[in-house]
Amino acid sequence: MHELTIISGKGGTGKTTITSSFAVLANNHVLADADVDAANLHVLFRPQTLHAEPFSGGYHAEIISAHCNGCGKCREICRFHAISASNGQFTIDDLHCEGCGICYHVCPENAIDLAPASTGDVITAQARCGPMVYAELNIAEENSGKLVTQVRAQAQKLAKQHDCDTILIDGPPGLGCPVIASLTGVNLVLIVAEPTPSSMHDMQRVIELATHFNIETCICVNKWDLNQSMTADIEKCAEQHGVQLAGRVRYDQAVTDAQVNGKAIVEYTDNEAAQDVRRVWEYVSQRLR
Repeated sequence: MHELTIISGKGGTGKTTITSSFAVLANNHVLADADVDAANLHVLFRPQTLHAEPFSGGYHAEIISAHCNGCGKCREICRFHAISASNGQFTIDDLHCEGCGICYHVCPENAIDLAPASTGDVITAQARCGPMVYAELNIAEENSGKLVTQVRAQAQKLAKQHDCDTILIDGPPGLGCPVIASLTGVNLVLIVAEPTPSSMHDMQRVIELATHFNIETCICVNKWDLNQSMTADIEKCAEQHGVQLAGRVRYDQAVTDAQVNGKAIVEYTDNEAAQDVRRVWEYVSQRLR
């Protein structure tokens, strides 16, 4: 089984656009959307939900009123201002509580309980391009590497069940814990860059991260023709880091038109931009073998 993670270092480079086309072009694969803060592949593919498994990424504190003596020590020590009192009754606001547990430890009456917090769901679905796993966070809940790991674990389970040989992972932007969880242990990382200084800077950081974990890496420059000199700088920078170019994808309004119509660019048209994406996939699929 081979795993490919598509990441970008920053948002807006077209990472999900590329991933959606790969999902259409690939055969015998599972699709995993690890960008759980803003999962949107399911918006494009509109899959049929098969199963939703609750996810708990931490804890919320709860006050047991019958045991509380109203001393207020919990409110004094809570740095998130999640505890309030009214008419001598102390309550905890779930939206402000970070589940750190300090109130639990300082309460002299053992009147505070730490309960697992339901932060979202890991969803298994069937899309037109094959099995798919993604996550939905509850309102005001935070992402974590633990949730990304669970999405990947479910994707690996599906791949074994369906005898799939490839897992395509749409990774989150940035460099934090969710990104690390999306790329550790994979066979290949594709970095999608755009011809801007910020994208080149973030690409360098992602390359360093992938190098740290000794993961084979390549790059794709999306919308390369909008700034050809910056594209040349990005490709030179990648070469200096020993990272090969998987290809370029030109800017085309048809990409947006395809998404409006609920399709990947390679489903919507066979124009030059779609051919660019196909060539990138051919390169990547060869590297995965």
